Amino acid sequence: MSTVFVVGSLNIDQNVRVSSLPRAGETVRGTDATFSPGGKGGNQAVAAARAGAHVKFTGAVGDDPHGRRILDVLSDARIDHTQLRVVGNAPTGTAIIAVDDRGENQIIVSPGANSSLTADDVEAGLGAMQAGDILVLQLEIASVLVRQAAAVARSRGAFVILNAAPAPGRIDGLLDDVDLLVVNEQEIRAVAEILGMPPGNHLELVQSLPPVLGAAIVCTAGAEGSFAVLDGGLVHVPASAAAAVDTTGAGDTFVGYLAASLLATPGDLAGAMRRASSAAALAVTRTGAMESIPWQQELQAAPTSALPTNFVSN
Repeated sequence: MSTVFVVGSLNIDQNVRVSSLPRAGETVRGTDATFSPGGKGGNQAVAAARAGAHVKFTGAVGDDPHGRRILDVLSDARIDHTQLRVVGNAPTGTAIIAVDDRGENQIIVSPGANSSLTADDVEAGLGAMQAGDILVLQLEIASVLVRQAAAVARSRGAFVILNAAPAPGRIDGLLDDVDLLVVNEQEIRAVAEILGMPPGNHLELVQSLPPVLGAAIVCTAGAEGSFAVLDGGLVHVPASAAAAVDTTGAGDTFVGYLAASLLATPGDLAGAMRRASSAAALAVTRTGAMESIPWQQELQAAPTSALPTNFVSN
């Protein structure tokens, strides 16, 4: 059975609602904090599983109530987490998230147990990987482990997706074994700046960067939708209309659904982008990260007006 492998982070998200996000030096009053499972790696694994893929996850949590709650969510999504390590000497990673009335957020991440992930963990987690599988990576774990995982996947003939989030401060071979880079508007500019490319907007960069990187690029741009280049032409998948309540986890939902769709229909990047956009649109209408990610049945049941209907290639 072809599989989506995910190596990445797991966090407990501490969520606070505010009327507006604080500026430097400003204190704002928020609601009482709530806690929910998250972490970019875990979110993307859950999204791929809820999209219908068989998923294997490699990561680490603390031996604490937050870690156990995350394990419950992974189990409910039927994710194989036998290679997930429970760490006794570090707490589960924590993300402190402020969300304003428009659904926009600011996030601070404390890695906790994520820093305990080792090269041996990665090797063991990818032990069953083979040609036809997909590896999904992000940048909330050590970059050396991201590079290792990508190299292992490439050597096995698997397809490698890297979500360059949070935006990298340096490349250092990070993209050497990547087949598809998924970035948002800020992240694609950060990658271009690191590479010393002339500044440009995300539409220009999604077309100019692939030849430089040797990898395809999908750029998500919030309400503008997502963009990629296929057969030399710019492809645009419009964003679905949605009343955003909380954008936390929307990008991870997009990445997980994208991976699951490419596993089911290899090579159909445009179709995968459309499905991922539909899932992300549903996710932003809910609060939380993992908990907001829709199951594939919910996409099928969503009103037609809530799904993208226009697909433009030029």
